[in-house]
Amino acid sequence: MSTQTRRSSFSSSTSSSLAKRHASSSSTDNVGKATAVAPHLAKKRAPLGDITNQKNATQKGSRNSIPSSTLAPFSNKIAKVKKVPPASNSSAGFSGKTLPASLNAKSSTGGACKVISIPKRDENVSIAAAVSVPCCMDVSPSKSDDFSISLDESMSTCDSFKSPEIEYIDSNEITAIDSINKKTLSNLYISDHVETAENMCIRDAVADMETDDKIVNVDDNYQDPQLCATIACDIYKHLRASEMKKRPSTDFMERIQKDINASMRAILVDWLVEVAEEYRLVPDTLYLTVNYTDRYLSGNVMNRQRLQLLGVACMMIAAKYEEICAPQVEEFCYITDNTYFRDEVLEMESTVLNYLKFEMTAPTAKCFLRRFVRAAQGINEVPSMQLECLANYIAELSLLEYSMLCYAPSLVAASAIFLAKYILVPSKRPWNSTLQHYTLYEPVDLSDCVKDLHRLCCGNHNSTLPAIREKYSQHKYKFVAKKYCPPSIPGEFFQNLGS
Repeated sequence: MSTQTRRSSFSSSTSSSLAKRHASSSSTDNVGKATAVAPHLAKKRAPLGDITNQKNATQKGSRNSIPSSTLAPFSNKIAKVKKVPPASNSSAGFSGKTLPASLNAKSSTGGACKVISIPKRDENVSIAAAVSVPCCMDVSPSKSDDFSISLDESMSTCDSFKSPEIEYIDSNEITAIDSINKKTLSNLYISDHVETAENMCIRDAVADMETDDKIVNVDDNYQDPQLCATIACDIYKHLRASEMKKRPSTDFMERIQKDINASMRAILVDWLVEVAEEYRLVPDTLYLTVNYTDRYLSGNVMNRQRLQLLGVACMMIAAKYEEICAPQVEEFCYITDNTYFRDEVLEMESTVLNYLKFEMTAPTAKCFLRRFVRAAQGINEVPSMQLECLANYIAELSLLEYSMLCYAPSLVAASAIFLAKYILVPSKRPWNSTLQHYTLYEPVDLSDCVKDLHRLCCGNHNSTLPAIREKYSQHKYKFVAKKYCPPSIPGEFFQNLGS
């Protein structure tokens, strides 16, 4: 099959889909425009660069002289996003460059509802509550016709109980409401007894202020159903038990792979970070993509020409798992500059799914970061966005490093919290009793992982893979990538608490 055939243009339906997506992504620059941009004028993701991460000896002028039959889908650098995509017979992208012969050798580096009546400022309001059922739609007969509104337009039931403007006229109604409150609270609190030390949380451990010898209860918000306060402990206990079952091998580069190395894997992950950022995918999609890729490489030999195909297939699987609206398969072909056919991507997707036995749920560092960030915030009413963004930045840096696979995702997340707190306040000890309780890690357990993450954070400014650094240098991430990183961490910070 010729190179020109491999770069055939999309069908009209595909072009229309791509035009819509790229038109929406460029709306921040062209607010006034109402028409979608055609695919040939849309912003285009550059294909993945040279997977070997080394300089190409060929000159730009001799690019056309390379035979198109030698398909090696990587150049020495990832090109910037091109405004106009190349024509169908262009040799740009993956297939237009070959790898030097010297690079064939493997590199050694590596709740209840109610309708309430809202009074005027000088008027009273009554709330009728039925004791027999938890959901009561009765309203006050005196004022409901004029002032009754729904809860989602006003305030929640819990808030109305605490409102100073509410005055209860009937004492019987007050007794009924108190009864409902007591019954609800008794159902919410699973137990009044302190759990054992081996559990993930202590529900009654509430402190007025966070100190080193007191544990702050981060599961005291029973009003937000998404926090799952009553079962959060059990959820994370299960994640800790299952994280070891869905981890890739830590030595597959040396034991399985012959044609790719850790440097090529790092370039692929760096490119996937750019793709995820451009398509505005959630962070969990990126983490799952890397997890699927490494798990597949742990048991299957892969050549460098198909490594990017594996990356986009794993990202498509992860997007279907995590995203509300996942990109279409044609768009994954588009971001590779049509290096791979639609059928090739679908075939690789099927191969990965069958090898992984459709076990798509995998605990990643991002899963644990959500929990550990809440523990690090303590009882602060205003969460520190810098701490959260910095911890996410450090955790994403670990995705680039093949050597970081030896650490469990929960350990990477805990170490990222440790290092982030140290960078923000170098004079204060990063670890405390609350973090130790919820992470189940002592400072001495984090020592090696924190030092490796510290090395990555300090050396990232000179890295040739800038996608993560550029991503977290934006205002929406509080410019955390530009934070000064102290050159060393005091050894006493790694001593266990109380010693």
